[in-house]
Amino acid sequence: MKMEQWIRAIAGTFILLSLILSQLHHPYWLFFTAFVGANLLQSAFTKWCLMEDILARLGIAKRSD
Repeated sequence: MKMEQWIRAIAGTFILLSLILSQLHHPYWLFFTAFVGANLLQSAFTKWCLMEDILARLGIAKRSD
C-alpha cells in the first residue's frame, strides 16, 4: 500500500475504534473521533499531515511515481 492508502486506513480504524470505545467505556472517546476528523480537515487546507511524516520515517513510499 502507498502512503495515502495507509493514512485512510489508519484514520478509518481510529474513528471506528473510538466509536466502539465510546459505546463500551465512556463517551469521552468521541473527543478522539473529533480530533481525527479535525486533523483530516486541517490537512486538506494546509497540505500537512502528521501521520504522513510518521509514515515517511517508517519508510512508506508516498507515491508510485
